[in-house]
Amino acid sequence: MSAAKVKMRQRKMKNQPASVQYTGRNGDGTPRSGSGQFDSGDANTSSTTETEPGARHGRFGGHQKLGGAPVKEIPRHILAGGFAFARSAEVRAMLKAVTKTTGSCHVFGALPKHMRRRAMSHNTKRLPCRLREMANRLREKSLQAGSKKKKEQAKCKSRKARRRHGNLLLEFNRRQRKNVWLETHIWHAKRFHMVKKWGYCLGDRPTYKCYRTCYRAMSNHCLLQDLSYYCCIELQGSEDNLLLSLSQLASKEAGPTFAAALSLSGRRQGSVVVYRAGQYPKQPLGPVTFLWRPRASGSTHRQLWIWAHPTLKKDLLSELQTVCQCSEVVLPPVLSEVKRPEVVSAAEDAEADKDSETKPSSGTKRKRGSKDTNEPPAKKILGDGTRSPGTPVTWKSSSTGTVINDLTMEIVRYRLIGPQSHSVLAQTLEAATDCDERIKSQPSCLWWPEHCKDANKMAAHQQQADVFHTLRGVFSTAELAPGTVLGLTVDDPRLTLPRKRVKSLPCVKEAQEVDEEKRRELVLRGVSEQCCQSFLWEQSVRDNVTENKISEQELNRMRSEVLVPGSRLSPTPQGRVPILLVQQPGKQAGHEMSSWGAGWDLLLPKGWGMAFWIPLVYRGVRIAGLSMSLKHSQHKGAPHFPHDYPDCPAGATHQEEQETELLQKFERRPPAKRTNYIKHGCLAPFCCPWQQLAEEWELMAGRGSQSMKEDSQGAMEVGGEMRSPPVDPTAEPPRHFTVLRNRKSLRLLSGWCRPTSSKGQRPCGVREGPPLDNAAKTSFLATHDMSVVWVRLSLLSKGKPELHAIVSVPTPEDLKLLDLDRTCSGPQEPPHKDNFKGKIRRPKKSPKKKNAGSLGETEGEEAQSTAETLQTSSSSSSDLVLGLWPDPLPSITTHCSRVTLGWVTQGDFSLTAGCGEALGFVSVSGLLTSISSQPLKHRGIVLLRNPTSLHYRFAKVNIEV
Repeated sequence: MSAAKVKMRQRKMKNQPASVQYTGRNGDGTPRSGSGQFDSGDANTSSTTETEPGARHGRFGGHQKLGGAPVKEIPRHILAGGFAFARSAEVRAMLKAVTKTTGSCHVFGALPKHMRRRAMSHNTKRLPCRLREMANRLREKSLQAGSKKKKEQAKCKSRKARRRHGNLLLEFNRRQRKNVWLETHIWHAKRFHMVKKWGYCLGDRPTYKCYRTCYRAMSNHCLLQDLSYYCCIELQGSEDNLLLSLSQLASKEAGPTFAAALSLSGRRQGSVVVYRAGQYPKQPLGPVTFLWRPRASGSTHRQLWIWAHPTLKKDLLSELQTVCQCSEVVLPPVLSEVKRPEVVSAAEDAEADKDSETKPSSGTKRKRGSKDTNEPPAKKILGDGTRSPGTPVTWKSSSTGTVINDLTMEIVRYRLIGPQSHSVLAQTLEAATDCDERIKSQPSCLWWPEHCKDANKMAAHQQQADVFHTLRGVFSTAELAPGTVLGLTVDDPRLTLPRKRVKSLPCVKEAQEVDEEKRRELVLRGVSEQCCQSFLWEQSVRDNVTENKISEQELNRMRSEVLVPGSRLSPTPQGRVPILLVQQPGKQAGHEMSSWGAGWDLLLPKGWGMAFWIPLVYRGVRIAGLSMSLKHSQHKGAPHFPHDYPDCPAGATHQEEQETELLQKFERRPPAKRTNYIKHGCLAPFCCPWQQLAEEWELMAGRGSQSMKEDSQGAMEVGGEMRSPPVDPTAEPPRHFTVLRNRKSLRLLSGWCRPTSSKGQRPCGVREGPPLDNAAKTSFLATHDMSVVWVRLSLLSKGKPELHAIVSVPTPEDLKLLDLDRTCSGPQEPPHKDNFKGKIRRPKKSPKKKNAGSLGETEGEEAQSTAETLQTSSSSSSDLVLGLWPDPLPSITTHCSRVTLGWVTQGDFSLTAGCGEALGFVSVSGLLTSISSQPLKHRGIVLLRNPTSLHYRFAKVNIEV
């Protein structure tokens, strides 16, 4: 055996027990003593000594070195007694080593492999009974070890205890402190990918593939969304004072305001973009929808609901308090000193159970104890109950009497999108029936029996029921006037819940029963002002309905008592719910797909969310989340808040968060798998620098189209960098860009762009305006030179636009290429050079100077300059990212071979148009400068290029008003 093998064998055998001694016999029968490591009874080991160098018989084990020990001869036979005695000693030593507890896993070493689990180290009850005492002793010893005692873990409840209704509510209420849950949260959490946004936990997209099915639901049937996270702000006061205050937040130039006649009457819902007081067209806050309560006879007191996105609520509320002079805070009523169960944490609840529970006797069932029998049971959070009790929700003005109430999460709002939304509502909801005389004669704490005693109120309710019945004869939701409002009181929809899920479709028989004259009058004249009333406006009625809702347990008991299983339950006085139905008009701008995506909004009192959600789901509607809400806006060609409002504070914040998210995703990829945006000529792949775009086009617009052509053809400088046009240091400070929302200016600009249908197939008829000449252009830019405009871009050929795609101006050669072939794909952008790539790489070590004197004077100067360059760039190399242009950015308009006009904020293949469509913003100055130099037949043609591509695609600009 070689020396290396001997050392290896010694390393392997060093852990064997060396204290085992036994006796054996040599080959000649004489007794011999030795260790268990070498055994005479084993035929595989050598034991005898070969003394004669010329031995011809016997086998020799191992290798004998020169001058080494004599070689031992392997015995020719073994004795059974000696062999068994030697093996028994080794077995005893092995068992002693296995059973000896000298390691961190000594307890588990006595277990078979299939029973060794990590969970056993935390819960000793999982171990066998014979090992529990030893494990407990070692656990106590480990807790006492060290200078600082480890805190003993709290006793964990069993799963059965954790799943009790009261404990579940406490845990759910605790988890809502940072992110509020909607009433449909549990339903969504089982079926959707949840995201935490805007202080809520919302469903983003389903866990199953349903993109096309959701689109088909929006186009042919019904799509359901939960919009309860939208904030509602209520204003109460004199009509004149409210209109005077709200007139400072909006302008008639941007469309109908809060004082529009149809909206002011309460028959229609209105929408408006809100600005800071007196700052139009600058400093916008965002879009809101509003709803006036119909006037009461002989009263000037009005009530207004304003619905806003949660990111807009804070700024909007402060502006309303300023213009309405509501600075006096009205504190909520003081609650009792009993600790609210919804704010009790799970740890406190576990400690309370541990203290209150006593060890039960054998054979008794363990019950949950209570530390205070007078403490109210755990209740589900309804409304915005997670905020502290001292948070103000009401403000009033002592001078004008105006009152502002924050009704966030006090009203549930569902949106049904699709032409058959009215069919779904007609089969889900049924108008409430009158109470019998026995109930009317008795005093009741419920609101509906008292309401039935008034004949005038019941007459108005009957009119509302007739209008709702007439909806069964309407073919599509889009037939009604935009924003139609209908008030109604309905029975509990759980009473008519079908036994299995069915798809609601228009019933021909029910449609024939509807009076044709009433249906025509409803479509032409709309809902009367009296039918727009609803008791949902009353705070006392909303609270009464919420508090007296029938529980699911009571409802199941009623179902079990019916004679015929599955038959309809009789309506109860507690099951009358006031609601509001608000028609959503869908697509209103442009000349194509009019009213696409129309539907209804269903407004309910809090606490009734799931009672209406499940019956709607059982009617075959498709459920959507936040992602499909964005796609709905994209198919309509409408801007989506806050994605498409870059001039609003919420839009700017969203763009910063989106840039950070996309940059982190980009940096997570390996460098070899990243797109080099510098070589693609894309300066800002993750954001859109609108301010810089507006400033550069403001300077370029005055130089004329000839200067723009020169910039587009010869703007590339040595090194691939672009320089911004020279800025006059004596000029005024740059102004902030704005989004053009003036209706008159938008119509004029839309006519100059010659709007066409999708794919630019045919021109759409528009009213002729003034011709586009230098005078008209100069007059238009005098007001809107720092503005960007919302546009819809339709690709003329194949292609799929992506987020942050670049919109550019085509050169005359590009338009000639389009004349030759209408289906041509487009020009190519020449590759750019990445001058930052060498600065990002780590500098290599300088070679050893063996012949320092052989370097010439010129070579030595070059080496010194290179070292200085690397040393200078080493300080900023840490901020550089491979493939991204560092700040500050050069000129973004003339950086590429085609002048940049703007960027895309939404882009995808449009299922409605059958081609790639993009939505985004372009500079007003750049658009006017480009279309004024284009021939009439090519007016409005631009180029579109994705950030990850060098290929331009021809697209047509449409400005829809």
